[in-house]
This record gives sequence, C-alpha cells and structure tokens, in this order.
Amino acid sequence: MDSVFRTVVNVKPYSFSIDYGTATMLLGSCFTENIGETMVNRKLPALVNPFGVIYNPISVNLVLKRIIQGNPYGNDDLMHHNNQWISLNHHTSFSKPNQAECLEGINLSLSNAHNFWQKTQRLIITFGTARVFYLAKTGKPVANCHKIPAKEFTRRLLSVEEIVGIWKSEFEEILREKPNLKAILTVSPVRHWKDGAEGNQLSKATLILAINRLIEIFPNNLVYFPAYEIVMDDLRDYRFYSNDMLHPSPLAVEYIWDKFKDSLIPQLAQQLMTEVEKIAQAVNHKPFNTQSEEFKQFIKNTLLKIGSIGQRKPNIDFTHEVDLLNRYLCT
Repeated sequence: MDSVFRTVVNVKPYSFSIDYGTATMLLGSCFTENIGETMVNRKLPALVNPFGVIYNPISVNLVLKRIIQGNPYGNDDLMHHNNQWISLNHHTSFSKPNQAECLEGINLSLSNAHNFWQKTQRLIITFGTARVFYLAKTGKPVANCHKIPAKEFTRRLLSVEEIVGIWKSEFEEILREKPNLKAILTVSPVRHWKDGAEGNQLSKATLILAINRLIEIFPNNLVYFPAYEIVMDDLRDYRFYSNDMLHPSPLAVEYIWDKFKDSLIPQLAQQLMTEVEKIAQAVNHKPFNTQSEEFKQFIKNTLLKIGSIGQRKPNIDFTHEVDLLNRYLCT
C-alpha cells in the first residue's frame, strides 16, 4: 500500500470559464484581493474591491447594491474622525484629511464600478467573517470601524438564515437582469483570531453553510471554490502562512491561484497568460546598461511581442508598458 503524506483538495473544472473576454468583478475580504490582483497583473478584465476590503456578508451585499444602483455618495454619508473624513461603507484607504477629496475618490471608484457592472459576466465573492459591527447610534452595519472606539458599536454573529435571506433576494434581482451571470463564492482562509479559535470556526462554518444553501437554491449560477479547505486541509502547515500566522503566505496564494486557474481558465487563455507574464518580466527587468545595442534590441523584441498579442486580443491594455519601453528607446 502506498504511503500518503498529505490530503489534496482537487478542484474539478467548472461548467463555465473565465478568459480574456470575460469581465469579472471581485468583492470581499483580503483573499479576494490576492486572487484579483493576480488576475489584474495578468491583464484579465477584472475589477477588484472598488470599496476596498469588505469582510462580512451584509456589507458586501450593501456594496454590491450600491454599485448596481450607481447612486453617488454625498457629504452626509461621511464622518469626521481622527482628522480624517471617512465612510463606514469603505475601507480606510479611501479616507482623506480633505472632505472633498474623500468624496471625489469614493464617487470616482463607484462610477467606474457601476460602469464595469454593466459588462460583468462573472462575480467572485469572498466572505471573511459572519460577524457584523453596527454603529450603535444608527443601528446600521459598517464595513470598517476605522479605529473608532469599540463602545460606539454593537457586534453580533449572523445566522445562516439571515445570510441566505439577504443573498437569495439579491441573486434573484441580479439574475432577472443578468440570467447568464455566474458567481463564484468562497470563504477566506484568513483566520479572525480576535474571536478566538472556537469563534473563528463558528464564523467560518456559518459562512460555509450559508453558501451551500445558496448554491442549492441557484445551482445553475452559483458555485463554491474551496479556498478555505485548500489552506486548512491541503496545505495544513504553518510554513504556508505569513509571519502573523493568520494570513496565507505568497506561496500559499500561488498554490490556490494554480487551483483556481486550472478549474476556471481555459488552456488557450492560460497560454496567453504565460505570454503576458513574460512581457511583465521584460518590462520589470533592471538593465545594467540601457544604452547597449543588446538592450535596445531586447526592448524592440518586447514591443513586437506586445504588438502580436494586441493583434490577437486588442482589448488587452499595454499602454503603460509600451510607454515605459519607448522611453528606453528615446534615451
């Protein structure tokens, strides 16, 4: 009998795919950013967290509703705290000392997301926690507490039924307008250790049960990608965590990406992705001598490769890369 030293989480190919013609919106926890940034860096048409990182199912739902509606934010939607103008629906990266600048950044991102939604074909949502903070004086859920004192909030664990109820209504509305949209639901493998070991597991289990129920309701449009299980049961080793022992390491993210890629991205798109990666490596190459003939030829060859990809896939934007390479030729 062969010895088995690890359990492997195999992800079978889904009935649909993501490629260079598939607009994909990603919302949710920081794990969404890991996958989303990988897609963006490989020039796939993806929009990642236009409100910043969002952790709980209620806030993700409110973000998606706002994106679909496209209603801009006003001054009354902001708070002033610790010399910063903030939005409790947004990540701290949107906060600014100047109110007008804060509002401008928020509404620009919202407008871009609303326009992107019109062409979105795939939706990837990662839930991080089933616990939600509510601003005590309004009773409204918040996406981020912005280091406001804890006494200003109440906090509770959502039930499976609450999560299912909110998202069942949301997907019913979405699928009336976009019947062919496919949604990939995941649970973040990042541990929320402030809740303790038992609290973290209870939260993750709640999310998994809710997602499973939603997939039962919408079997033709929703699927589950087992990011949480890959880290917990497949990798299952602290060498696959960052220094805080809570977030997956870059190596773990790469491993999960490979599983994601092989289950969702067709071979032809993967081949093109390899070409795009080589372009990125060439652009990021730090030469010893930018005036050498060898380097100039290297730049010209890279531009020819970009042109070849552009002829096949004109929707892939290499403007930044072309500008940077042309600067070398002009010096």
